Formats: sequence, C-alpha cells, structure tokens
Amino acid sequence: MTYHPKSDFINVMQERGFLADCTDYQGLDEALSKGGQPAYIGFDATATSLHVGSLIQIMMLRWLQKTGGKPITLMGGGTTKVGDPSFRADERPLLGPDQINANIAGIKQVFSSYLTYGDGPSDAMMINNAEWLDELNYLDFLRDIGRHFSINRMLSFESVKSRLDREQSLSFLEFNYMILQAYDFMELHRRYGCILQLGGSDQWGNIVNGIDLTRRVVEGEVYGMTSHLLTTSDGKKMGKSQSGAVWLNGDMYSPYEFWQYWRNTTDADTGRFLKLYTELPIGECDRLGALGGSEINAAKIILANEVTTLLHGADAAAAAEATAREVFENGGTGDDLPTLTLSAEEVGDGISVVQLIVRSGLAGSGKEAKRLIDGGGAKLNDAPLTDGGLMVDAALLAQPIKLSAGRKRHALVQLG
Repeated sequence: MTYHPKSDFINVMQERGFLADCTDYQGLDEALSKGGQPAYIGFDATATSLHVGSLIQIMMLRWLQKTGGKPITLMGGGTTKVGDPSFRADERPLLGPDQINANIAGIKQVFSSYLTYGDGPSDAMMINNAEWLDELNYLDFLRDIGRHFSINRMLSFESVKSRLDREQSLSFLEFNYMILQAYDFMELHRRYGCILQLGGSDQWGNIVNGIDLTRRVVEGEVYGMTSHLLTTSDGKKMGKSQSGAVWLNGDMYSPYEFWQYWRNTTDADTGRFLKLYTELPIGECDRLGALGGSEINAAKIILANEVTTLLHGADAAAAAEATAREVFENGGTGDDLPTLTLSAEEVGDGISVVQLIVRSGLAGSGKEAKRLIDGGGAKLNDAPLTDGGLMVDAALLAQPIKLSAGRKRHALVQLG
C-alpha cells in the first residue's frame, strides 16, 4: 500500500502487520481522523469460548480503542442460529437458544481483559444481533432487504464458490448468512453510527455486502478492513495445539497452558507475533525477533509473558513462568501444571497410562498416545515410559504423578 494514512489506527494496522485489505483507505482515514468513530467485529457463539484464532481480531479492537475509536463487540445471538458457511466444507451443527446464550456468557468473559466498556466516547459496547434479527418479519425482510442482493454476485464470492466448486452442498439456510451479516452492518450504522466493519480476510465478501446494503438502504458511507488469516511459519492455522483448541477462557485452557503455547512459538514467528499480539514498540519487536541461537528463547518468554498478561493478568503470567522454570530447569513438578484429578472409583483396580495421557490433554487419542510411547516421547515422573500397556493403580497415585509428552508438555495426575 502506497497511501500514507493520517489516522493512528490505520498506521498501527499497517506497521504491526494486521492489514490485509481495505475498501477505501483514504475515505476511512479521513473518517477515523475525526476521532471516536465506532467500528465492529461480529463473533458467533458456536462455542463457550473463543480460541487463539480470534485473538488477532480482538487485538484490532483493542488498538482501535487505544487510538481513540469506539469498539463494538457484536455477539451473534441471531446469526449463530444460521452459521457462517465461509470456506467450510460442511454445514455447522445448529444450536438451540439456551446453548447459544450459554456460549455468549462464556465468550463475554474474555473481552473485558482487552477492552474498557462503558458510556464514554471511546468506551466499548457489547451488542447482540438477536435484538433485531429475532424480530424480523420474513416477508418484509425479503421485500425490503432481499431485493438488494444479486444471486449471481453472491455465487461469485470465493467463500461460496470454493464450496460449490468442490460440489459440496450449500443449504439455503447458510446462503442467508451473508444477507444477515450485511443487515447487521446496516443496523449498527443506523442505530449507533458504526462506520467500519473489521474481520479476517475470509469475511471480505460479507463485509462488501454490508457496505453495499447500507449505502443502498440508508445512504450511509461505511467501510471495511480485513486482517490476514494467520498461519504459523510451518503453515498451521492459529488456534490449535497438539492437545486441541487453544481456548481463551481460563477454565477451558489454563493460564499455564496458554503461556506454554506462546513460549513454544517457532523462531521464525517470534518477531511477527510480538507485533500482532503484544503492545511492545515496533523497534523492540524487531530487535527481539532478530535474536539468534539460544537468545531467541528469551524473546519467546517475553512474548509468552506479554500475551498471557493481557488475557489473564500479570500474576498469572509470572506464576506460569515460575512453573515452567521449576519444571524445565529444576526437574520439579511445578504448582501450576494442568492437573487431572481422578476419583477412587475411576481408578478402581487400575487405569491405563494411555487413557491418562489422553485425559490429561497430552494426546488427542489413544492411538496418538501409543505412538508417543512407542516413539520414546512419553515420560512418567521424568522416567521414559516404554510400556503402552502399563496400568496405574491407586498405590502409584498415592502421590501426584507427572506425565510428559516430549520436553515441553506436562500434566499432573492425582487422586481427588
């Protein structure tokens, strides 16, 4: 991009590596320069927590607020009933209202760590699109909104086209999703003066639809900006670890596990992740990312501490680092390791070590656990685990035992 923005927000997005595309750089820059402009990102409530893949979007909203904008976190209480088909191979499972509300309650826990909510000019707002979507009259909606959408154009969007090219079914229910998301943007503009929708680059078609609808129906001037869909340097999608999804809620993925996820960042990703997921100055991110050899490990610890502090607080980050040091440097068990607590009834006459590895989150399946043992990557109390058929009884669990998968992943197992 050759355009040199005046607004702090676009500058930050550009310098720190967030920015993928924008519908009108100059127009948005002029609007944001006035200060206090509302912008939103929508989050569908498909689970009780967001995962690390959503963190880039949350950081965009945080920077928006830090540069004087007004973030809107839009909860998809209505759109979750449909499900976003973008770049998916199959239809999402449909959730009922009770599950959606429970998921929204879980997701809300995260946002207060990153955003300040309130009634001030740049205070964030949390809004649920069920407020307007649940009240829609279908025939009125078709007549007033549906007539502005061209099926030909909607079929040309890559998110839909890729599904059809693979001859995978796309239901009429899902096809409505992009219309509902466009309607969200129009409603947020009409009700709250929102001028900008942010999202990942896979949302480009949905964002453009919302801009077109808002201009046609309420003659509003609005904009769209997307971030890159982030993958690690080895091509893996952000949000997954070897033990499953990296959830942002502490009760689903402990602060220690979260800290370890960032500590295990590859050398090649460290500088980039410092820019995207921390607020350290650009120069410091570049300096740390350029460290070589064993020195890059110090940069990874800084990354883990900074990211964990933003989500879970400085005390949790310090405790995680202390636990890691105890485990790795001193050979101890640490007080903050993920812990599996079993009842005497569950253990009975014995429980297989393979099952313990799976249940403690160190492997995703029994087959994976057996491969780990056969490959010499599993340890029990820091001793190599060689017998995949080992049964662990109550006597062995008289004291907590430590299971390890490789050098960096550990868990405790104890009797409750």
